[in-house]
Amino acid sequence: MKIVLLGPPGAGKGTQAEWISAEYDVPRISTGDMLRDHVARQTQLGNLARQYMNEGKLVPDDVVIQMMRERLEEEDCRDGFLLDGYPRTLYQAQALDEAGGLDLVLYLDVGDEEIVQRMSGRRICPRCGEVYHLVNDPPKVEGICDKCGFTLKVREDDKESTVRKRLEVFRLQTAPLISFYASKDILRKVESSGSIEETTANIRTVLEDLEG
Repeated sequence: MKIVLLGPPGAGKGTQAEWISAEYDVPRISTGDMLRDHVARQTQLGNLARQYMNEGKLVPDDVVIQMMRERLEEEDCRDGFLLDGYPRTLYQAQALDEAGGLDLVLYLDVGDEEIVQRMSGRRICPRCGEVYHLVNDPPKVEGICDKCGFTLKVREDDKESTVRKRLEVFRLQTAPLISFYASKDILRKVESSGSIEETTANIRTVLEDLEG
């Protein structure tokens, strides 16, 4: 089964990707992991990507596409794969289509206000790295880490203004992808505003329908 998993930041893609990968025994492939692997191995593509990354620039589509083509030709992808957060652009989607196509595109559908609540409620301990959530997993003492007693902080990425900006960028980037995959009738929107377990159950229903 060849699957792409899309969704806004804070939609829970990582958690659901782990479940799909384990449940259906397909490798989970993310652009970030792939880039880091190439850079660490100092491949030709990795060295090229590192130049852009060191300058704080996005790695060009052509470089990422070539990396992905090579990755999908590896033996563990023969019976399927799960792409987490790829493609990000219409050009990448078209290249992926030319390389063999997909069975399914899952879009984790969560409203902006729910995303803002999820992400802006996160607190992290700068000393030990423990993560909390003001609503879903609060510390025992407000603002204090349970494990080490250090003062909790809000990551810059989790501030409401930052989250809203990221969502705006995501919606603009993703709209063409949604139209592209909807036109091929392989896009399935999955209600993901509930709990992790509810989202997993919704995904399971879609995948079971696909298997017939």
